Amino acid sequence: MSDPMIPSLFEGETNLTTTERAVSVVLGLGIAAAAAQPRPNKFLSLAALIIGAGLAIRGATGHCPIKQVSHTA
Repeated sequence: MSDPMIPSLFEGETNLTTTERAVSVVLGLGIAAAAAQPRPNKFLSLAALIIGAGLAIRGATGHCPIKQVSHTA
């Protein structure tokens, strides 16, 4: 159940092509996997994990909020 006051970034109409979705999932999982490796800078690893997860979710849902805004404007 979602709160109508807090919009979800990954809900909405599918606005990515099949190729864009596949590339997002592959890159996202690759970046997230690379972030899981031990590194001296924990903040960079966390940033890579967040970016990778975001790309993977973008590809899995087929919805990109940035693309939606750029096509709406």
